[in-house]
Amino acid sequence: MTDNAERGVEQCAEQRAEHSLVPLFDLHSHSQASDGSLSPEELVLRAAEQGVTVLALTDHDTVGGLDAAHHAIAQHALALRLINGIEISTCWENIEIHIVGLGIASTHPELQQLIGEQQQKRTERSEEMARRLEKHRIPDALAGARKYVQSGSAITRAHFARYLMELGVASTMQGVFKKYLAKGKIGYVPPQWCTINQAISVIHAAGGQAVLAHPGRYGLSAKWLRKLLETFSQAGGDAMEIAQCQQAPQERAQLAAYAREFNLLVSQGSDFHQPCSWIELGRKLWLPADCTPVWHQWPDPDTRQEE
Repeated sequence: MTDNAERGVEQCAEQRAEHSLVPLFDLHSHSQASDGSLSPEELVLRAAEQGVTVLALTDHDTVGGLDAAHHAIAQHALALRLINGIEISTCWENIEIHIVGLGIASTHPELQQLIGEQQQKRTERSEEMARRLEKHRIPDALAGARKYVQSGSAITRAHFARYLMELGVASTMQGVFKKYLAKGKIGYVPPQWCTINQAISVIHAAGGQAVLAHPGRYGLSAKWLRKLLETFSQAGGDAMEIAQCQQAPQERAQLAAYAREFNLLVSQGSDFHQPCSWIELGRKLWLPADCTPVWHQWPDPDTRQEE
């Protein structure tokens, strides 16, 4: 090896070492406990591989993947801190709004009660979805969707989508949703989730912080987004996500301005569900310098997880 090559290797090593000292937070991800495609173990291994140092597992209306994720981190001695999380589905003005809970005590009685209620609503919704799909000559939709649900996990529209892909009605998840499962389509059933106030109250009771998930994805006008943020803020919400892998130009800056306007902390997360070319754990996650991150008062991320 030449002197120049040796110096290049040393410089790369120094850059990697310097980068490793900077925490990389990804505070929104999913596993097979809800509608993700990776097991909790596979998820934390991938997160560590991608350089994530603080990961929140935020499955939909369940904490069922947390124990396995903690175990995998210990088993593989990963340099990764896991934040106990959940993504609670709510209804606001007939719109489904998601609230992420970070740093929750996963066994808290109020949280467990809400999870049970949400799971019952998911079961009822999935049964109605199956009936509607079967009316349109898609047989055994419920049984087909359940094939993709891990034992004890919640059934979601994504599981129906995977079954419909198996049947060949579309080649991608996006195609299935667009044709069958999105709002206004034959398989869509309006949800009957808890309210934003209920979700925030339970998250706080469980010792967590309530974060408005992906506010730019609800298709709201500026007027209605402000109404949502006002409702969320007045209900005691703590933070809002402003940084994601895929965002329209200037969206991050605009969301940061809303966070300042409504005195909210800010968060970042990939909303990772499955390996794909456009969304990856930890990718493009950074916050504007004039924002206060949701973790700014965490003395140590390890203190906001349940062992």
